[in-house]
Amino acid sequence: MTISQGDQLPDANLVELGADGPAQVSVAEKTKGRKVVIFAVPGAFTPTCHSAHVPSFIRTKEQFDDKGVDEIICISVNDPFVMKAWGEATGASGAGITMLADADSSFTKALGMEFSAPPAGLTDRSKRYAMLVEDGKVTLLQAEESPGTCEVSGGEALLANM
Repeated sequence: MTISQGDQLPDANLVELGADGPAQVSVAEKTKGRKVVIFAVPGAFTPTCHSAHVPSFIRTKEQFDDKGVDEIICISVNDPFVMKAWGEATGASGAGITMLADADSSFTKALGMEFSAPPAGLTDRSKRYAMLVEDGKVTLLQAEESPGTCEVSGGEALLANM
C-alpha cells in the first residue's frame, strides 16, 4: 500500500553520517512534535536529482523556515557516505538540509514508494516525492508520475500548496 495524505509515517531507521561515523536516525523521533519536509529522490548524483530536485529545496529553504518548518530532510536509497558527499557537493548540507540514507530501502518500501529500473542500474530505489509531515502524520504529499521529472515534488511546488 502506498502512503497517502492523512497517514501516519511508518517508523523506520535511516542512517546519517556524522563526525563519529554512521548513526541510526529514527523517523518517528525526527518527526515527533515537529513540522518536517521530507523529499526523496531515486539516487544521489543522478541528473534530475542533482540538477533540479535538491537545488529546488536549497533555493526555498528560507521560505520553508518562514512557514514554520523545523527541518528539511532528503532521503535516497544510497549509503550514508554517498549522501554526505552529495550533500557537500550540492551545497545542501551547508544550506541546512539533512541528508539521510535509506540504505536497505526499508523506509521506501514501507511507504510503498519503491521502483526498479535495472537497465539504468537502479534497484529498489525511491520514487520522487515531497511531503509535509506534522507530528509524524503526512499532511501534504506530492509524488511524481515519472522518476525522471521534478515538477510537483520540487521545493517551489510544495510551498505553493502549503
